[in-house]
Amino acid sequence: MVKLITSSRAFVAFLHDIAMAALSFALALYLRVGEAQFAHHADSYLLEGMLVFAGIVGVAGMVFGLYRGVWRYASLDDMMAIAKTAAVAVLIFFPIMFMYSRLADVPRSLPIINAFVLMALLGAPRIAYRIVRDRRVDQVLTRDRRAQTPVLIYGAGDEAELFLRALVRDRTSPYWAVGIVAQKPGRVGRRIHGVEVYATLADLSAVVSRLARRGRRPRQLIISRPDISGEDMRQLFDAAEVNGLTLSRAPRPTELREGVRAPELRPVALEDLLGRAPVTLDRGAMQTLIRGRRVMITGAGGSIGAELVRQVSDFAPSSLTLLDHSEFALYQVDQELGERHPDLPREAMLVDVRDRHRVTAAFADTSPEIVFHAAALKHVPMVETNPLEGILTNVVGTRHVADACRDAGTTAMVLISTDKAVNPTNVMGASKRLAEAWCQALDVVRQDTGTRFITVRFGNVLGSTGSVVPLFQRQLEAGGPLTVTHQDVTRYFMTVHEAVELVLQASALGATEDGYSGKLFVLDMGEPVRIEDLARKMIRLAGREPDVDVEIVITGLRPGEKLHEELLHASENLVESGRESILLAAPRAADEKLLARAFDELEAHCRGGDADAALGALARLVPEFDHNARPDSAAEATGAAE
Repeated sequence: MVKLITSSRAFVAFLHDIAMAALSFALALYLRVGEAQFAHHADSYLLEGMLVFAGIVGVAGMVFGLYRGVWRYASLDDMMAIAKTAAVAVLIFFPIMFMYSRLADVPRSLPIINAFVLMALLGAPRIAYRIVRDRRVDQVLTRDRRAQTPVLIYGAGDEAELFLRALVRDRTSPYWAVGIVAQKPGRVGRRIHGVEVYATLADLSAVVSRLARRGRRPRQLIISRPDISGEDMRQLFDAAEVNGLTLSRAPRPTELREGVRAPELRPVALEDLLGRAPVTLDRGAMQTLIRGRRVMITGAGGSIGAELVRQVSDFAPSSLTLLDHSEFALYQVDQELGERHPDLPREAMLVDVRDRHRVTAAFADTSPEIVFHAAALKHVPMVETNPLEGILTNVVGTRHVADACRDAGTTAMVLISTDKAVNPTNVMGASKRLAEAWCQALDVVRQDTGTRFITVRFGNVLGSTGSVVPLFQRQLEAGGPLTVTHQDVTRYFMTVHEAVELVLQASALGATEDGYSGKLFVLDMGEPVRIEDLARKMIRLAGREPDVDVEIVITGLRPGEKLHEELLHASENLVESGRESILLAAPRAADEKLLARAFDELEAHCRGGDADAALGALARLVPEFDHNARPDSAAEATGAAE
């Protein structure tokens, strides 16, 4: 009754039903006695009968939950509730009329006719409303016959209705929806396909206990909404864990509309838990940067490079050139691009950025207007054990690409950098800092060439090759343990899709706005994540219990490893960029000519195989880097925090 009063839609449904109940009595009488006798009977008991019958139907409808159903999702369960309401109302009404008038002049067949007329008047508008809203008549009345695993559905909107309808279609479905948990309280107390909306997430424990007492304790919580934010997903994950439920995602609405008979649940991915609220992007500026231009992407076969290929190609460049040193990685991304945009002119070139002549030749052949430089050696332990290769690729290779951009009159070059370039404690970070320095030096003097050099710095990318997530996944597949270097170590994380979107946004700013000359773009990575917490979440997502099924081992902080990464150096002054999730730093600028001589010396040491001399030169160029504190290769090989 309280819900009926507080819900405007339920109250409208209530008024509709009592009006139809009154009308049904008059219509049933008219059908039974005909036009000639109707006036005589109407004078005797019609008005009293309409009012009393309407009141009884209203009460019976509340008892059978008739006003908790959502008309748009009218189903066989709602028709059963209408049938029960009609039967009970007739059985109560006519004994009352007998006591009132001894049923004088009342035809004995009137109760049966009235029951059928009432069901038609109550059911037809509901079905018609759903047909109009869905614009289809097939599968309007559906019912979940049976299932095996009791589940709760999170979300009480169109997505939940589609998923429940799919469960109804498939009689062999292993899932039995025993309740719905709403995102907002507006539909609490209502029903969708006969499944009650019990409460919001805050009352999940009470809902689980209530269903358990009825012998319907749910085992899974299924998220029906596709647009769940990272914060909401974390709340769902924690609530499900507290109540002993596994967490899954329903198929996407588009999949259900395509007629999937047996909905396949999707696991909750780590990206879902660590994701953040969507950022408002200026896609118009991004399209202006790319559309109709010749674009080159180095390192196109890597995690960041491949995502750059996907997103850049969607903005309709005039041509796209893919550079990579790995034949297989280049083949894969080229094939994917061909399937994604078969009409886009493209060229896949096997090029090692450390080879100046090959880089120069690639630029001469394709004349790129926009270059995204993602080629790098980024795996910290691997670069530590192969420092000369790391310096040649990250420092010398970046110089080759940047110089080629300048010489070819490229409009803009975008360097993909890393938070490990701030106060670096390893060769990879120090080499990326020098790559930043070279591009910033060229950007300061860009008035001589017109080429803009844009540097974008961000932290770890979830699932990228060589990162901690694939390592944890391999360790989980082996049964554990998961290795973490320190219980307090933290890292910044971002999904590859989000990172590349923000790279494109920053690139659009840097390439079109004069006020950003010489600046360094830093992506807002949100809050850092404890690696141990990350390990525990991955164990739970795999359906296991941390410290019970899978052990977490603390291996000890490695020499030179940071507890916490940094996105800005103390001397890099932060200024506003005017765009969400993009920060702007005024970096330490170096003189191009002095830097060029130092780079020549560094390259000579690397080409000559003199690791000590190269590391010494690297330390002089990046004073924060102490190569004597580098961890040894054995320690690096067992770590898990990078």
